[in-house]
Amino acid sequence: MNSKISEIYNIDPRIIELGRKAEESCAASFARIDGIAEYNGAKVLKAFSDNKVSEPCFYGSTGYGYGDFGREVIDKVFAQALGTEDALVRFNFVSGTHALSVALFGVLRTGDRIVSITGKPYDTLEEVIGISGTKGNGSLMDYGVEYGQVDLNDDGSPKLSEITEAVKGAKVAYIQRSRGYSLRPAFSIDDI
Repeated sequence: MNSKISEIYNIDPRIIELGRKAEESCAASFARIDGIAEYNGAKVLKAFSDNKVSEPCFYGSTGYGYGDFGREVIDKVFAQALGTEDALVRFNFVSGTHALSVALFGVLRTGDRIVSITGKPYDTLEEVIGISGTKGNGSLMDYGVEYGQVDLNDDGSPKLSEITEAVKGAKVAYIQRSRGYSLRPAFSIDDI
């Protein structure tokens, strides 16, 4: 801590020394975090550069999204920085459930089937899918999308032996990485 600050607030020198020792013991962790931030910052800057982010990207548009150069570029920047095939970046996605709902409604049609292969999905997605809540509220099932589910083993791991058969003919195999409100562990990328 800066000695000038301790003079202003009259902080006991023992507390200052404890703070210094705490910072020292965390230095390796902070350095690792700083390294990750530096690497990710470089990835973003490279994506900006490669996709030629420039002043025209920030011009106004009609609001309809047609020919919106900036919107197209930011989607490309996010896709490159995150290492994905494509990205859809919009400020008006208000939650993860909203984003997942848009994706599912965008892909699934009447007669299609979705199978959750990591057990029951988020509580908030249950009504979107139609496995809970009032029928007729515009869920996927209301629109004729079929739902299937492969429950998890008692230890929280996927039932790999059942997944292959369960997803036959399905348009979407839904994998929920996060544990949501359940007590199971979250799945790592390697698990998936």
